[in-house]
Amino acid sequence: MPSISKHAIYQKCLDFVEERIAHAQDALDAATDAANNENKSTVGDKHETGRAMAQLEQEKATKQLHEANEMKVALSKFNADGSSTKVALGSLVVTDKITFYIAIAVGKVEVDGTTVFVISPASPIGQKLMDLSVGDKVEFNGQVYRVREVL
Repeated sequence: MPSISKHAIYQKCLDFVEERIAHAQDALDAATDAANNENKSTVGDKHETGRAMAQLEQEKATKQLHEANEMKVALSKFNADGSSTKVALGSLVVTDKITFYIAIAVGKVEVDGTTVFVISPASPIGQKLMDLSVGDKVEFNGQVYRVREVL
């Protein structure tokens, strides 16, 4: 297996979060503008419906922005270059089938020519992997994964 830079994976996670924050902020700004620009119509129901829809969009964008900011905080809570003998937050876990990075829920990413699944420690597979060491096995969705390396 080629050498994978944990720092490169961490940077992909950070880029993912920054992009989510930017998109959520853009959506919030657009929804706020829509709500502020809604003019009183001769048809009162149309005006109220438009304002209600704009309010829902604002709430949705605010929630997305909050979630993205929480992801950024979660990333800041561990050393991207640290190592451990047991799987923990920030660990790169190489199994006989898949390589996982325990951080936030990003999904599948390509780093240094290798596919890595970036998962949250709160995800079902993340929970099963936490605190495992090299040589340990875990079963998930009918598959058995053997931990080869913890970086």
